[in-house]
Amino acid sequence: MSSNIAPRDRLDRPIGLAVIVASTREGRRGRALTDWLVARMADRPDIVVDEIDLDDLDLPTRFGFGANAAVEDLRRRVDEADAFLVVTPEYNHSYPASLKHAIDFVKDPWKRKPVGFVSYGGVSGGLRAVEHLRGVFNELHAHGIR
Repeated sequence: MSSNIAPRDRLDRPIGLAVIVASTREGRRGRALTDWLVARMADRPDIVVDEIDLDDLDLPTRFGFGANAAVEDLRRRVDEADAFLVVTPEYNHSYPASLKHAIDFVKDPWKRKPVGFVSYGGVSGGLRAVEHLRGVFNELHAHGIR
């Protein structure tokens, strides 16, 4: 493991929470929602937040062409996190392709970590996106929490 964060069995350090902004669409609302959530956590000394905005990453558009610096940076940040909060819209009854792309590039560092969800959009408020994501993260041995 290449993480600089000590193992989570030490309780004398804050929890590393990666908050992932899943949408990369023009006019997305996830950025504003994430800003609000992170502001609520600012006074928590037991949590250190790493905001991962997928729109800011320069991930390759195709698999099989080797990892670039953005992929390595994403992989490192996911590896160092203790837990995740995914802020996702519902597009076409599911989650954004940008999020699936990022999840697949990282793969192993998701293992044995909890994943929470904040969803928005659609008639169900993003419920269908979250239900699909639970299966994806379950396959990666990450643990979706309610």
